[in-house]
Amino acid sequence: MSYPTRSLSTHMRAQSGIGAASGQQSALSARIEEKRAELEHLKELKELSGAVASQMEALEQKLSTLADGTDAIAAVIGNWHNVLGAINMASTKLAKQAPSTATENDEAEQGGPLPETLVRIPTEHAPTLHAQTENIEAAAEDVSMTSPQ
Repeated sequence: MSYPTRSLSTHMRAQSGIGAASGQQSALSARIEEKRAELEHLKELKELSGAVASQMEALEQKLSTLADGTDAIAAVIGNWHNVLGAINMASTKLAKQAPSTATENDEAEQGGPLPETLVRIPTEHAPTLHAQTENIEAAAEDVSMTSPQ
C-alpha cells in the first residue's frame, strides 16, 4: 500500500488557504449585502424626506394664506369703527330733523316719506369697539413685523 508523499503541514496549508478564500468571499458577500440594505434604507429615507419637504411647502402656502386672511380681517374690523360712526351720525341727524310740514299731496308726489333706517344697530358701544380694533391692529402689526416674509 502506498501513501501520499505530501507532508501533513503542506496539506493543512492548502486547506486553510481554501478556507481562508471562502471565508474572505463570504465576508465580502456579507458586506455587499449589508451595503445593499444600507442603499435601500437610504433610498427610502430620500423618499420620505421628499414627502416631508412637500408637506412643509404645502404648510407654508397654507400659513401664507392664513396670514393674508388675517390681514383682511384686521382691515374689515378696522373699518367697522367708521361704519358704526357713520350709522350713529345718520341716526342722530334723522332724529334731530323736525317733522316735515309737507302736505299729504306732496308726500304722495314724492313717493311717500322715506324710512328713517331699515336696520337699527346700537352704536353706544362704538368707542369700546374702536379701542378693541386698535388693540387688534397693533397686535397684527407686531405679528407681521416679527414673521419672516
